[in-house]
Amino acid sequence: MPRFSSDFLFGVATAAYQVEGAWNEDGKGESIWDRFAHTPGKILDGMSGDVACDHYHRYHEDITLMKELGVDAYRFSIAWSRIFPEGRGRVNEKGIDFYRKLIEKLKSVGIRPVVTLYHWDLPQALQDEGGWENEATVQAFADYARLLFRTFRDDVDIWITHNEPWVVAFIGNYEGRHAPGKEDFGAALRVSRNLLLSHGHAVRVFREEGVKKPIGITLNLSPVHPARNDEETRKAVRRYDGYLNRWFLDPLFHGRFPEDMLTFYSTKGFSIPQFNPQESALVSSPLDFLGINYYFRSVVAEGSEPVLETRLVESPDAEKSSMGWEVYPPGIYEIIQRVTRDYAPKAIYITENGYASFDVVSPQGSVEDDKRIDYLRNHLLQLSRAIAEGSPVKGYFVWSIMDNFEWSFGFTQRFGLVYTDYVTLRRIPKKSFYFYQNLIRKRALE
Repeated sequence: MPRFSSDFLFGVATAAYQVEGAWNEDGKGESIWDRFAHTPGKILDGMSGDVACDHYHRYHEDITLMKELGVDAYRFSIAWSRIFPEGRGRVNEKGIDFYRKLIEKLKSVGIRPVVTLYHWDLPQALQDEGGWENEATVQAFADYARLLFRTFRDDVDIWITHNEPWVVAFIGNYEGRHAPGKEDFGAALRVSRNLLLSHGHAVRVFREEGVKKPIGITLNLSPVHPARNDEETRKAVRRYDGYLNRWFLDPLFHGRFPEDMLTFYSTKGFSIPQFNPQESALVSSPLDFLGINYYFRSVVAEGSEPVLETRLVESPDAEKSSMGWEVYPPGIYEIIQRVTRDYAPKAIYITENGYASFDVVSPQGSVEDDKRIDYLRNHLLQLSRAIAEGSPVKGYFVWSIMDNFEWSFGFTQRFGLVYTDYVTLRRIPKKSFYFYQNLIRKRALE
């Protein structure tokens, strides 16, 4: 029976745009996700996060559920445009007050606040000036971070600069499936560089302000497997790994972009400057931990994707979530071990891991989500294996505490331990809620 130490952190996670609602209340400014979701055709079910789970008004109820669940920590993000409605300059004190009350309520019931500074919702006013392609946004982010560090300091137990900068850069600016909806690979490269610089500036500010808590960044990482055993496939795997994993890991830990990817991109007509010595030192500022979001592996072959010349291959017999993502628990072990071996972070937190399914409420009022329970159990078994072999994993956060707005999928996907009725906003704990509750209580998998 795998056991977890008493100081191992069990938590749940959300993001501001996905749960808060109150999109234009109490002085909040418009974000790029407000604009994107209000654009016809961008969201699968035509919905938006205007109300979402109404966490802004119902956080007391949600924290009561977290207390019942028994979690050690709650990971949430701060909506930048709730603090700076125009992205910089004027501070919205009502926004500050909301997060102060949220943090105070969490601490009053013994739940540690874990704050993500940026979970994809750039103020629209900054996007109008070029967004993350504009280097001025880097300084705006540093100023935003400094205000939060000064305001909340040690009241927040763990700080995260960015959530999944790869998604911000490439899904938002190359594939166009996320805000701001651009389809420009060169723009995605520029965005990725500025995101890394903004992270480095935020860490520098954090140290200058003397905050005595850990700070890190969260990346979405995936082991990349070959679809076939031949040389062209192996090259495709190397390219895709450079695109998905090494493009952010190498700068964060080595201060430079992967040389093979810079060379490859140049053959495609794309160039991006390497970091100068000062930028290199800034971007690779020592981290207290690396956050890893893991959901699935990537199986790759040579293909017709216009830049990478790769394609993702589905395993026809594999179990998949309702998102179409393959369920592959060994992948969490593989990526933890790879990161530990190649980058040696001081600590690792699994900041997201979860399963989407088409959950329904039974006539008896329960939600029987056994596949989610199997998913969580099997991933935690693999995680405990990595810990036993020496990887410094210090915590695990389920995505998510409750069903919420799943970005371009709208409300069609349910990841929660708690069912959200989007008409009444009633919360109903699922069977997986009680599985996780028991695991936390016993600190062991049964």
